Amino acid sequence: MKALVIDTGSRTHFTDIPPPEGCQEGEVLIEVQRVGLCGSDLNTWRGFNPLAVYPCIPGHEIGGRVAAVGAGVTNCGPGDRVVALPCTECGVCSACLNNRPNACKNNQTLGVQRRGGMLSMLAVPAGKVLVCNELGYDELALVEPLSVGLHAARRAQINVGEWVAIIGCGVIGLGAITAAAAMGARVVAIDIDNRKRNVALSCGAERFYNSGEADIATAMSLLDDGRGPAVVIEAVGLSSTIEQAVDLVAFTGRVVYVGYAKKPVTFDSARFLLKELDIRGSRNATVADFRAVLALMEQRRYPLDLLITGHYPLGKADKAFVDWAADPGAVTKILIDL
Repeated sequence: MKALVIDTGSRTHFTDIPPPEGCQEGEVLIEVQRVGLCGSDLNTWRGFNPLAVYPCIPGHEIGGRVAAVGAGVTNCGPGDRVVALPCTECGVCSACLNNRPNACKNNQTLGVQRRGGMLSMLAVPAGKVLVCNELGYDELALVEPLSVGLHAARRAQINVGEWVAIIGCGVIGLGAITAAAAMGARVVAIDIDNRKRNVALSCGAERFYNSGEADIATAMSLLDDGRGPAVVIEAVGLSSTIEQAVDLVAFTGRVVYVGYAKKPVTFDSARFLLKELDIRGSRNATVADFRAVLALMEQRRYPLDLLITGHYPLGKADKAFVDWAADPGAVTKILIDL
């Protein structure tokens, strides 16, 4: 079967690999239908992903159909539409023992350290698939990144009526916007590109600001009668926006980082102390997060027509990376059709 492979130095090639030989006990064989391209995939292609193991078959945002199941599998059957959870957990690290396997110290992610879904057949443990026959394959391929955004919103412990500023309107940021709005927050979306305005507002943002045009510090300082946003979620991963989040959030507020910078970040530590801030990381997503996104999808809370920028066939997946890198602001989500 054909697979896309990313080599170092922004190079790709297609290769033929043998399909899985049936299902092992406890496994599910997925006929991959859609794969979403993630910002981490683009960074892998660019050579900026420090976690990627090259050569890499990318793809961790997977929607597919069950082709076969191994002995002992009871949670799905042939023909079921499923979404795959891409991460592993070791069960013995502190994160796993604290019931937070999404942050497993020894995690191995599909398409990063392990073979991803950019191929026609993929075998995964049965515990890593969720069935949802009510949704289409496009929707299922969006569940993983939206779940990462929802997890970030949950990490913020949002209260009804709080002002929440979300920096970055990629799919993860949009997932955080939808989740925060569903939790009862008043959401402000911030991005550098006005093409993100409509999708951010459709996801539940009350206001949108272009950080290249507006004075963001002044705009945020006026929220909540001059107190500022109770929560800032950073979903870009730039040093400048990571530092900015601390300045924008209200005193005793919460900052959640779901983006990570590619170079060291410098903070004025006095801001932490004077504001007595809670600074929280957010990594991956849990099964509960996936189920919550599936429920929101069934309620039609996501504007799919605005989230999906375009489709490419597998044979042109290499071109998808080139097109995306040429105009990142034009892309919300690219799906690869298998």
